[in-house]
Amino acid sequence: MQDIILEMKDIEKTFPGVKALDRVNFTLRSGQIHALLGENGAGKSTLIKVLTGVHRMDAGTILFEGKSIRPTSPMDAQRQGISTVYQEVNLCPNLTVAENIFIGRQPMRRGQIDWKTINRRAHELMLRMGMDIDVTLPLATYPIAIQQMASIARAVDINARILILDEPTSSLDENEVRNLFSVMRELKNQGMGIIFITHFLDQVYAVSDQLTVLRNGRLVGEYTAQEIGKLELVTAMIGKDINEIYNLQKAQPGEDAKAVLDAQNIGIPGKVENISLQVKEGELVGFAGLLGSGRTETAEMLFGVTHAAQGSISMHGEVLALKTPLDAIRKKMAFCPEDRKRDGIIADLSVRENIALAVQATRGFLHPLPQKEQQELADKYIQLLSIATPDADKKVGELSGGNQQKVILARWMATNPDLMILDEPTRGIDVGAKAEIQRLMLEMCHEGRSVIFISSEIDEIIRCSNRIIVMRDLAKAAEMDGSACTQADILAIIANEGTKEEAV
Repeated sequence: MQDIILEMKDIEKTFPGVKALDRVNFTLRSGQIHALLGENGAGKSTLIKVLTGVHRMDAGTILFEGKSIRPTSPMDAQRQGISTVYQEVNLCPNLTVAENIFIGRQPMRRGQIDWKTINRRAHELMLRMGMDIDVTLPLATYPIAIQQMASIARAVDINARILILDEPTSSLDENEVRNLFSVMRELKNQGMGIIFITHFLDQVYAVSDQLTVLRNGRLVGEYTAQEIGKLELVTAMIGKDINEIYNLQKAQPGEDAKAVLDAQNIGIPGKVENISLQVKEGELVGFAGLLGSGRTETAEMLFGVTHAAQGSISMHGEVLALKTPLDAIRKKMAFCPEDRKRDGIIADLSVRENIALAVQATRGFLHPLPQKEQQELADKYIQLLSIATPDADKKVGELSGGNQQKVILARWMATNPDLMILDEPTRGIDVGAKAEIQRLMLEMCHEGRSVIFISSEIDEIIRCSNRIIVMRDLAKAAEMDGSACTQADILAIIANEGTKEEAV
């Protein structure tokens, strides 16, 4: 028992109308990576916020290295040795990497900030993270993977005993994930206890020693990674059999189905070039490929976010001249962006206002949508999409990630589009919410609408798509039949080990 560094016993937390935590127990040992799992709304975030002083628990005990603690704020928790790296990096992008690592605790020399020492130590810390970079450049210069490593470097330098990683891999590519896991294992070997929150189950088994599952604010169980299989784990998380969750039926557009979208040789020189694709009525076309392969760039061209400098885009046979996204909306197109928090939701507006936003845009802001009509739209889609919210006036930023994604879908479904472009709509959400969104996509196709679906998870691309376009190096590498290809086929093309392009 000497290696236990954290015990949370019988933790309770209630919000108005909701019992968020009901006598939850959690134990973390030194030198252990412990995955905290559950659907959105299961209580994971609340438990972490209690531990880090964001919320005060209503009942229970927290023992840190055998002593009772009640952190009053994240800073207080950090002073005690508990550090958190969030999914959205909460550092200062305008400051240098070194300044971010040492902000608030800069070494001093003769009454002045010792920049030489700061930069030297920051560089040494980033090397430990596997990153040989110029730490004197602004943090915003670097991709999200390096920004997250800077957050971890800060935690290492303050000698944290517990490191909490909240969805750290949601925006990382495969190599970046491997590097992060290498760092996690090194920290584990040094005796740090790591709490790992993720929705990627393969990653859970790749790096975790222990798993704790919460559901509806209650503890379901604690397991070693070896004693519970993936199917059992999913069943524990959602309380249902996985086959029941993923009982999806692809739409089958007829051979005479007309083309809704026809893009020929579109591109932006120096970025992505010569992309051709066609989407038929009632068809779901999946885009597979690594981050940075050109998937998002193509979607943004189709929707007018960026202007295609070459080629042509047609809807229902009409050649379009898309200058802005509003032009695309008026042509019955819709687009759910990759980063829902930055580009999708408006966190401080209500669910009702977020759902009404696209319809309002089509009418023009000189003709405001009456509140009664907004309410009717919101009520309709809250029910249709099973959005978990107490009412339509709740701020959308206070909902779980899966429910925020449903609000964005509702916004665009309210415009009655012919073509829906969905860029990573299931990223960072739980298994149950993923299945619901996949089911919604396929229902739209069964109704005769068309969908472009972009995802980093190849299994869900295969599960949902009639045809699959594989992107590599900012170009279209292959087009494949969604019912006749395997994950191995797609991975071979992504890795440039094959050129299996099938005309469909």
